[in-house]
Amino acid sequence: SMYMAPPYLSAAGHPEEAIKQIEGYRKALWNSDKKLFSHRWHNEKKMFPNKKFWGVGNGWSMACYARVIDTLPENMKNEREKLIEYAIENIEGCLVYLRDDGLFHDIVDDNTTFVETNLGQMIAYTIYRGIKSGWLGEGYFEKAEKMRNAAHTKVDKHGFVQGVCGAPHFNSSGRATEGQAFFILMEAARNKYIAG
Repeated sequence: SMYMAPPYLSAAGHPEEAIKQIEGYRKALWNSDKKLFSHRWHNEKKMFPNKKFWGVGNGWSMACYARVIDTLPENMKNEREKLIEYAIENIEGCLVYLRDDGLFHDIVDDNTTFVETNLGQMIAYTIYRGIKSGWLGEGYFEKAEKMRNAAHTKVDKHGFVQGVCGAPHFNSSGRATEGQAFFILMEAARNKYIAG
């Protein structure tokens, strides 16, 4: 939801509503100690059906920040600065768990869960966009390259990114539309950054 609604609202000319939505998701799901989002909150029952820190869920959130930051109007500088702070916190929260191979576990802080490809692509996408837009320092580029290189090793001979959180149940390693899409988004964001 965080990726699907706020970026659209901001681009469609409703940036205040985009910020309101983001703040609502953070209020329900953000863990300030871990600097990670929990997976699901049930508002009527006021409880977590799933409190775990799902990697791809955190990736959706970072990608949301990158897109909304780039579409906020000039008169929303304070909100932009707040989103930048949020994005950096979330990036840093995940990077604590970056494996030596450039990948993450499906549940970011649980190394008994399967190793997953898409979170790295999503963070790399966010980093490339952030550096290009000037709100993220160049020091993150090396980490993005490590995650991108890891993703490239997962592309099979047919061009599919393997090892993402797999559809349709997203409870094992496999393939998913989102995994293919974020590979392309990551590459496009990197190309824009490299092009200057």
